[in-house]
Amino acid sequence: MDSRSTPNSADFIQTHPGLGVLRMATLFAESQTDPDDEALGLMSAQVEAGALGGAEPSEIWPELVRGIMCPAPSKMFGALRECGALFQVLPEVAAIFGVPQLSDEPAQVDLGEHMLQALDEAALRNAPLPVRFALLVMNIGKSDSPREHLPVHYKHIERGRPRVEALCARFEAPEDCKELALLALAECERVHRVSKMRAGPVAAMLERLGAFSTSEQFHQLMTVCACDFCAHPGRSGQSYQKSALLDIAFEACAEVDNAADDQTMARAEAIARAFRSLRWSDEPA
Repeated sequence: MDSRSTPNSADFIQTHPGLGVLRMATLFAESQTDPDDEALGLMSAQVEAGALGGAEPSEIWPELVRGIMCPAPSKMFGALRECGALFQVLPEVAAIFGVPQLSDEPAQVDLGEHMLQALDEAALRNAPLPVRFALLVMNIGKSDSPREHLPVHYKHIERGRPRVEALCARFEAPEDCKELALLALAECERVHRVSKMRAGPVAAMLERLGAFSTSEQFHQLMTVCACDFCAHPGRSGQSYQKSALLDIAFEACAEVDNAADDQTMARAEAIARAFRSLRWSDEPA
């Protein structure tokens, strides 16, 4: 490793040793490097000595934000996991490592490693904090899915919602972070399944996602879903077709009269027309 790009152990020194562990992990996310043995040993020693025990969530949160907004947030959370700090700071997130998730090739991925890759995809897109936070926590309801059902995660939304809410309350996370995380928890997998053959459900989905009232949050959710999609092996940098499809549907609804008696039906009809045109354009000449 090039020592010029490696965080110096002197940077580890902090007034509060627990915050020093977090700051050191953040430095790896900033420099996009892996921890060397010296740094990891120092961090592990502090964790084993109980340094994080006296750190308040209100003190930890700014350090987590700094790391998650770095160019390589996976380096921060990877270092925290290696030294044992992640289990103390974010036990809900630490618990998803080693849990299988369905994928393409290979057929299963590690949920924790998938989350790290999704965070780096968000960094490549310069995504805002709510997007990155949602990717960090939206799968924490899958950590204790019944083993006989794995890699399928039945009722993970019901298990995840109170955990996300409790985590946000513990750190006093901003409301927009909490709202997007809960929305991603409930809707991300549905977005992945959206089809241009079903205009009615798409219209209902857009309304449920707040596309016509909170468009910024809707577009942030599309970024969450795109990062989640691209985090699977072999997909990094690919375009996310489901987001493009929903963008077409959203734009089609602009022609709908706001005074229409049944807006959902009117929007579904507008989306159906747009999807029919899309299907015709997909046909070979």
